[in-house]
Amino acid sequence: MKLTRLLAFLLISCLFVFRTPGSMAGTTNTAQLRLGKPASVMLTAYSTTLLANGRDKTRLRIAITDSNMHEIPSAKDSVTVFLTGDAKLKAADGSTLVMDTDTSGRQYAVCGLEKGICQLIFIAGTKPGKVKIEARSGKLWPGSHEIHTLPSGFSMKKPTADQILPATKPVGRMIGADISFLPQIEDQGGKFSDSSREKDAINLLRDHGFNYIRLRVFVNPENKDGYSPGKGYCGLKYTLEMAKRIKEAGMKLLLDFHYSDYWADPQQQYKPKAWASLDVKTLNDSVKAYTTRVLLALKKQGTMPSMVQVGNEINHGILWPEGHIGNPDQLADLLKSGIAGVEAVAPSMPVMLHLALGGQNQEAVFWLDNMIARGVKFDIIGLSYYPRWHGTLADLKNNLADLLKRYRKPLNVVEYSDFKREVHDIIFGLPDGMGKGACIWEPLGWNSGLFDKNGSTTKLIKVYDQLNVKYLRP
Repeated sequence: MKLTRLLAFLLISCLFVFRTPGSMAGTTNTAQLRLGKPASVMLTAYSTTLLANGRDKTRLRIAITDSNMHEIPSAKDSVTVFLTGDAKLKAADGSTLVMDTDTSGRQYAVCGLEKGICQLIFIAGTKPGKVKIEARSGKLWPGSHEIHTLPSGFSMKKPTADQILPATKPVGRMIGADISFLPQIEDQGGKFSDSSREKDAINLLRDHGFNYIRLRVFVNPENKDGYSPGKGYCGLKYTLEMAKRIKEAGMKLLLDFHYSDYWADPQQQYKPKAWASLDVKTLNDSVKAYTTRVLLALKKQGTMPSMVQVGNEINHGILWPEGHIGNPDQLADLLKSGIAGVEAVAPSMPVMLHLALGGQNQEAVFWLDNMIARGVKFDIIGLSYYPRWHGTLADLKNNLADLLKRYRKPLNVVEYSDFKREVHDIIFGLPDGMGKGACIWEPLGWNSGLFDKNGSTTKLIKVYDQLNVKYLRP
């Protein structure tokens, strides 16, 4: 997901550098039946964490989509699936695929689409590591996944009944937006307007129904190899400034700890440079102390978050290699340290654990079982949902329903971009009010559809006015 985020930033940068101030998407959904122009290959791996025992497997689903992520069931393109690493592919019925090898040594198979879909089976090899799978069709944007295969002796654990704790901390409903890029946009001269009137971006979102802002915070992003060399965007200084603006706008803050100087996601969880040589015990101490320090700084200026994420898209762990999912006991300890850092400042604050697994029920259950069974206590499950990686809206709905039934915890789609109305209808449609909302990732760029290339709101933003009336008002 690193590439997508960098592309998003480049789009936003291009947008502002030159500006002067001034429904279910399952196989039968009508949204999926729209005939748009093919733009990308959608590849869903229903688990990206498997055991390297030569038998563990997961389903792959491939489709062709238009630029709005609507699947094109009439697509008849052939798709070439490339495999790099110790694994193999089979057809959906278990039969052997004809594999070949390209000049770089990658294995590949050519698959035809049936009613716009190709389904395969991915089988892990016997050597633990990372396996890359990529699906390409002509000049369309390819789909890809990085699948982590764990030692076959991985200690699998399942929680006991008394470890499945119901939610006790109140978690409010959210129509949220992650706008962590905003200081960079504004420093490049970016402005926003609504009905031809220039507005502060935070106030503009509030006036269209948003009630939460999500901010990522890096440890030392100003480092040479950090997120923002020399400037420190998304470090504590900028986070404090943004928190003031959020509070002044009367909105709530969700703080997203990355525990890195750089992007943290399923493909990368780099330790901060200052922590690079720490042993495991000291690393745990540092996670707790850092978490506490950031929250104390926010508390001192009267801008405490309403909720905190301990880690970002952590289904493959945090603070690699010590906190990789392949080291589940150490990962659990690091998460407990982050949660303890929150509780040291705000014992009643809800803590979210965030997985990039919107439609991947198999992997979500694997991860949550193993962490809860190891004593990790938290309050809300957060999921990313990007159709390119995380499947159909039907996959999302089924996953949310199953996770709620299993773990009895509130849920939030804390990152999404496509299917804005449908995502909210699904999450708020969960029983017993356990769906707590969603948070769109970086909506301020024109590629979100909410703003044009001049920073003016489009008609699409009215969706959020309607969602606010439907889901947030008494």
